[in-house]
Amino acid sequence: MTDRTAESVTLTEVIAPQPAESLANLLETDIPTETLPPLWHWIHLLERRRQSDLGPDGHATSGIPAPPGPGRRRMFAGGRVTTHGLLRLGEAATRVTRVVASKQKQGSTGPLTFVTVRHEISQSGEVLIVDENDIVYRGAGSGSLPEREGEEMPEREARLDLAVDEVFLFRFSALTYNAHRIHYDHNWVREEGYDDLVVHGPLQALMMGELQRRAGAGLVGRTFSYRLVAPMVGPQTLTVVAEEGGLSGGAQVRDARGVVTAISTLTDR
Repeated sequence: MTDRTAESVTLTEVIAPQPAESLANLLETDIPTETLPPLWHWIHLLERRRQSDLGPDGHATSGIPAPPGPGRRRMFAGGRVTTHGLLRLGEAATRVTRVVASKQKQGSTGPLTFVTVRHEISQSGEVLIVDENDIVYRGAGSGSLPEREGEEMPEREARLDLAVDEVFLFRFSALTYNAHRIHYDHNWVREEGYDDLVVHGPLQALMMGELQRRAGAGLVGRTFSYRLVAPMVGPQTLTVVAEEGGLSGGAQVRDARGVVTAISTLTDR
C-alpha cells in the first residue's frame, strides 16, 4: 500500500522472505530466515512507479525526490543508516519518506543541487531504521567526471572481493527496482559522462556493511555513514577492505585499478 502527499510518501508491506533470498543468492551468502541483515532493507518497501512517470534517464520526474529541473543528472552521493533493530521477516513494515534538506551550489561542472531524503522504517509502531540518502543533481550538459589515480591495494585482514559484470548489475538493478540507465544501458552512459556501465553506489555501501557484519561487527545500535568519492565503471572485481586501523575505523571500496570509490564509518548512536 502506498500513500503519497506533497510532503511525504508512506509505504506499507509485508517483509517477505523472497527478496532476501534473491539478494543472498546474488551475493553468494547465507539466506536469512528470521530477520533482515543490516542494510538489506534497501530491497524492500520500494516505490514501483508507472512507466509513464519515468524520465529519459529512468528516474521518476516527480515525487520524493524530484529532479530540480529538466535534464539534471542524478548521482547517489552517500548517506547514513542508524539501525535501532532488525526487521522481522513475515511481518508488515512501514516506511515514511520525506525531503529534509535541499541546497544549491555552483560546481566546476555547473549548477549542483544537494538533496537529503530521510526514510523511517517501523514495525509494530517501533522505528527500527532511520536511513538518510544524500543525492546530487548535476546540471544538464555537464562534462565527464574527473578520474582519480589508482593505488596499490593495501593488505588488510578484513577483506571482501565481489565480481560485478553486466549480468550482476542488471540483477541488482532489478532487485532494487532501480531503472537508472547508467547501470544497464551502454548507449546511455556517455550521456551522463561515463565510459562504461556504473556500479551502483548502494551496492558498494551494502558491501562495506557486509564486511562489518561478516567480521562480527554488529550494526544494531550504531550509525553506518558512507560516502561515494569516485565513480566505479565497467565490469570488474571490486574489493572492500578495512581502514588502516581496522574495522573500528571504517571500511573502503576500491576498484580494479586501486582507486578508492567509497568510504564508510561506524559510530555508536
